[in-house]
Amino acid sequence: MIDLAKTTNEMIKNGTWKYEKGTFWQALPQGIVGYDGENFILPDELNKRDRKLVKEKIKFILGLDTDLDSFYSEISDSKFSFLIDEFYGLTIPAAPNVYQAIVEVIAQQQVSFEFAQKAIKNLVILSGKKINDLYLFPGPQDIIRLGEKIKEAKLGYRGNYILSVTEEYLKGRLKLDLRDMDEKEAIRYLTRFRGIGKWSAELFLMYGLRKNVYPAGDLGLRRGIAKIFNLSLKKVTERIVREIIEPYGRWKSLLAFYILCYDRKTEMEVRKWKSENSKR
Repeated sequence: MIDLAKTTNEMIKNGTWKYEKGTFWQALPQGIVGYDGENFILPDELNKRDRKLVKEKIKFILGLDTDLDSFYSEISDSKFSFLIDEFYGLTIPAAPNVYQAIVEVIAQQQVSFEFAQKAIKNLVILSGKKINDLYLFPGPQDIIRLGEKIKEAKLGYRGNYILSVTEEYLKGRLKLDLRDMDEKEAIRYLTRFRGIGKWSAELFLMYGLRKNVYPAGDLGLRRGIAKIFNLSLKKVTERIVREIIEPYGRWKSLLAFYILCYDRKTEMEVRKWKSENSKR
């Protein structure tokens, strides 16, 4: 049921993966690993332990264990039911590791998704290791070595935040493997660090750890709800977002993601329409 084309379409195009002829390919420390919707395509030289590890990693990245049938059943009688046909088979993509997740989340602060993607890819090319036509996402040591050179990635002030968070992570003061910490406690902990606000903490937990969390103050999420319920954007506050999404319990993060994707799609359609009409 999981649609690889739709899921990869919502992934950050950072140069570490590709979707080609129905197969997803991801650069990992163990090599380039593929998944075609049924089978894993692994480097021949991998031992039994590494083969298991990379399979679990791909499952995590693509959300292959997501029970979409139950999710669709939950929203089938709601205002969100149209999202089933719109994004049938879509899962939430996740980062291969928590360090990559926090870097990519910070890079998305206060900019469009398109701008963030370009800056993240710049960073990957600048400091990541190339494997064939893909790159390994740079590790914390790679990033910290950049120093002032990080400006070349065109991340703006976010580059300094990434360096600050990386330094805290390398010194052991910032822990990112927060799987055993509840969501509220994890948000309080993360927001103690420079460069990580509430929005970033919530998105990190969703994107890096697959916790059932969503950034309720996100403009795209608020705008998506405004469109679906025919409300003024100004009236869709963080509180309103939570009142609408929280009742969906274990599906709230997936629902929030579908709404974000709906907003992104409709905004792109509007921009395309304006561009075409301006040429007439």
